Parts: sequence; C-alpha cells; structure tokens
Amino acid sequence: MDTDLLKTFLEVTKTRHFGRAAEHLFLTQSAVSFRVRQLESQLGNPLFTRQRHNVQLTAAGERLLPYAEAILQTWGRAKQDVALTEEYNSQITIGASALIWEFDGISDWINGIYDTVPGLALRLESIPRQDLAKSLLDKSVDLFITSEPPKIDGIRVFKIRDYQLQLVSQIEHCTMKSIQTLPLVYLDWGARFAIQHSKISELQRTPILHSHSSRMALDYLMTHPSVGYLPAPVINQNVENNELYVVDDAPIMEQELYLVWQEKSEKSDLINQITDIKPQMVTKSV
Repeated sequence: MDTDLLKTFLEVTKTRHFGRAAEHLFLTQSAVSFRVRQLESQLGNPLFTRQRHNVQLTAAGERLLPYAEAILQTWGRAKQDVALTEEYNSQITIGASALIWEFDGISDWINGIYDTVPGLALRLESIPRQDLAKSLLDKSVDLFITSEPPKIDGIRVFKIRDYQLQLVSQIEHCTMKSIQTLPLVYLDWGARFAIQHSKISELQRTPILHSHSSRMALDYLMTHPSVGYLPAPVINQNVENNELYVVDDAPIMEQELYLVWQEKSEKSDLINQITDIKPQMVTKSV
C-alpha cells in the first residue's frame, strides 16, 4: 500500500475538493485525481461521488476512512521506532484529549518522564475522548490519559491525580442565586460531568457556548459576564490573578485522572516506570 495514496484520500476527504486538496499537498489537481483513481482501482470500489462543487464519500469511502487514519498513524510510529538511535532507544506514544493536554502541570510531568526514563522518545497524540479506547486497542497509542477509564477486559487503570471542576465567573462575589441570569458556558467534560451538571437547577438553560476546548471556554469566561465549570488545573493562575472568581456556594465536582494501557503491552516495563511519576498539578484553585 502506497501511503501517499492514503494521504491524498484523507486530504480530499477533509477538503471535499480536489483543487484545494492539490494545493495543500503541493500537487497538481490531475495528480490528486490520478492518486484517488489508483486507490479506487486497488480497492475495487469508488471512494467519492464527484459532482461539481460537491465531492462526497461513498459508503466504501466511509468504511475506508478509519483504516486510512490508523494505517498512517501506525506507519508514522513505525518510521520513528525504526529510526531510534543509541541515544534514544525506546519510544512511548501517549494519547489524551486536547482538554487534558491543556492542564497546568502536564508539561512538567512530561519533563519528569524524560528525566526519569533515559533514552526515551515520546510521541504525544491529541485524540477525541470517544476514540481513546479504540486507539489503545488498535495500538495507535501505548497508553492514554483520561478522567473516565473504559470498562474493557485486558486493560490496566492507574490513578495519577485528583483534581476539581469549579464554577467560575469574571464577576466577583457571585452566588448560586445571582448567577441564574448569567449566560452559561458549558465545557463538555464527559458523561459523568453531564449527569452532575444536570442536577444543578441554577444551571439548567441553553449554553451560550458549548465547547470541547477548555481554552475556548476560558477565553470566553474571561471576556464576557458569564459562568461555567472549568478544571482547577486550567484556571488556577487566572483565579490567583483575580481574572476569574469561584462562585461562593457552588458545588465542587471532584474528578480523577487515570493512565490506561493494555495489560499485555510489550512496553509494560516502560509504562511501569512512567506510573511512578505523578503530575504535580494543582488540584484546586486558590
């Protein structure tokens, strides 16, 4: 399988336009069309329906999409593994949602891994929360960080940190009663958070911003009179600088972070060394 064909397929899928895909790949449009035809010939099925200004995936293209992404990710890891040197003689791939990578203290934790495990090369992947377990099972990652570990046979779960989700606003001295008229910012933090959030009567309204990015939610909360739950490891500095304020009598949601990996992973020895290094993240705002 020519990985360039898969890269071209993914670019056309992303842009839904052969011309724009060609620009992004620094190819001519005819070269992109030729690569797609080659791939379709190898697979024996059309991958796109081609209408003017309307390029859509066929059913076969939809089925190929997750395989193409996994193949290219695995190929990238393989090239890095093969290229390991005497100085960097092992590699670990860690997955987490973009939300987790934004946590205060994560960078220090990564640096601690480098300091503790000599010769280690790290590959850090941002993966949507709902795809983390799949990425582990298809070996796209060696382990991942999550606040909601899946219930799957054959995996190990290790708690690395407690933290809190706190209700904050740019308005000082807010109470649960006074925030009822403020626009709501909703950071999508998973099923457990959604259930807890739904039980707070003062917050039952349509969010003005529903986001999967704590950075987007934080920026909005800091620049608009509004209210929303954010992780303490994200907002600590802003609270300390009096840029945000914790709502006085708001419920605090206790959360945990876990490392998850396959029990029979061939990199278990390296992973066990990593579990000894706990992120020194702030657990609550000051």
